[in-house]
Amino acid sequence: MPIKIYDTDITDSAVNAVEGQRQQALLKTGALQSAILNSANFSIIATDEKGIIQLFNIGAERMLGYMAAEVVNKINPSDIHDPEEVMARVQALSKELSTTITPGFEALAYKASRGIEDSYDLTYICKDGSRFPAIVSITALRDDYDDIIGYLLIGADNSVRKQVETELTYAKAAAEKANLAKSEFLSSMSHELRSPLNAILGFAQLMELGTPLPTPMQKANINQILQAGWYLLELINEILDLALIESGKLSLSLEPMSLSEVLLDCQAMIEPQALKSGIHMSFPKVDDAYFAYADRTRVKQVLVNLLTNAIKYNCAGGLVEVTCSVKAPEHIRISVRDTGEGLSAEKLAQLFQPFNRLGQEAGAEEGTGIGLVVSKRLVELMAGEMGVESTVGVGSVFWIELKVASPMSLLTSMNYPHDLPQCPIPHGTKLSTLLYIEDNKANMQLVKQLVDRRDNMRLLSAVDGTRGIMLARIHQPDVILMDINLPGISGIQALKMLLEDPVTAHIPVMAISANAMPHDIQRGLNAGFFRYLTKPIRINEFMETLDVALEFAETGAEHAVN
Repeated sequence: MPIKIYDTDITDSAVNAVEGQRQQALLKTGALQSAILNSANFSIIATDEKGIIQLFNIGAERMLGYMAAEVVNKINPSDIHDPEEVMARVQALSKELSTTITPGFEALAYKASRGIEDSYDLTYICKDGSRFPAIVSITALRDDYDDIIGYLLIGADNSVRKQVETELTYAKAAAEKANLAKSEFLSSMSHELRSPLNAILGFAQLMELGTPLPTPMQKANINQILQAGWYLLELINEILDLALIESGKLSLSLEPMSLSEVLLDCQAMIEPQALKSGIHMSFPKVDDAYFAYADRTRVKQVLVNLLTNAIKYNCAGGLVEVTCSVKAPEHIRISVRDTGEGLSAEKLAQLFQPFNRLGQEAGAEEGTGIGLVVSKRLVELMAGEMGVESTVGVGSVFWIELKVASPMSLLTSMNYPHDLPQCPIPHGTKLSTLLYIEDNKANMQLVKQLVDRRDNMRLLSAVDGTRGIMLARIHQPDVILMDINLPGISGIQALKMLLEDPVTAHIPVMAISANAMPHDIQRGLNAGFFRYLTKPIRINEFMETLDVALEFAETGAEHAVN
């Protein structure tokens, strides 16, 4: 018996201990529930199954300005939301779920009622009419039989996040506007600077060649003026290119171009500079069949920049080696290797930053720090890549990769015969002249072969707009065929000058360009081109358009006589 009593005493004590723990847990739970319901930082609203508010905590009172007694059993949460936003949610959900949703509380609770986690951004309207953005999480409350007995909405003031988002949007817009304004300013100023610079360089060259010839001292002074002037022109051109690229206004003429021709041109341009600096040059013998799909003028600009840097930052008596290699069936790489000091990993990381000369500012070599930046962006705009490999004390290799093109891609005519038949020309037919202004030799050769098939035509050619205008004034061709993207002045600018000159204004000018987007064509026609042809050349279209232009030129001449 004593043992039994002892057992009973132990059991009662254990029960009391468990009961005490349960009471403490209930008190703790009650305290937590009270703390949650009395939280001033969150609005907690509970409704019945129909959406009528049953609980409105202190946080909701503080945020919305209503007392609980004013809303409990009287309204539903959608009544204190922006009605236009609620309607927008109705339309969005109806479209998303392919069903019809009733405006009002159903729009807020539709997902939650189907067991889908849901939160939304809507504007709360306070008792005094003021408004604030809120983010609200809504959950369905269910009984032991899984039936919905109400909804719980927990909301937080979203004003700070919205304000930050708005400020970021404004800041981004302001930055983009400032960047555009900077680019437009640089572009405008670059053009404005060209006029006085043209006078400085022009008259300095006249003084250099004047009669009598300048004295040795005067010649030295003139050389200083010319050297500084040409350097300033180079700087203006680089700034203009960078501004055009950043503003998205740079126009490229992407077409098949002969790599051998481009490298020969670059070699002729750069070898005198290399000899003057005591640098040995090595250029590859590139197969004439190597063609790249790129803008010929811009590729030359990039390569001349790389070659100039290779000479400028080389060691005395150093070497500059140019190589070409096919990296894949569709890409070809041109590399420029020098034997200079090389670049550390730290300097390589800063290499393509605008105006960063990597500590060369105090050196003897002039530079702007934007040539490589412009070159890299130009190559990327031509769907190519540019990179560098360098070893300190050994030298650097700068390379560009371009898309491979076929020479025959200059043409798109089906079954184009290599030997076009000679066109029969009636006896006594007038000899017509076509002036072709084009810097791409492959395109020039193609048009020459087409024109050579006609006994009644002769071809004049110019590699840039300035020379083309001069030939047009001297020879008065019947028709002018002009590329848009030309070195120096563009085809659009050259056309404007031709139309403004009474001597050449009557000549029909046909555009031919790789810029083949509808807005490019419309822009060309609006500028005053007689017709706008696109590359690759379509033989039949080219010949038919040429005939139309010749007929127009003859008709115009007859009207002028009459």
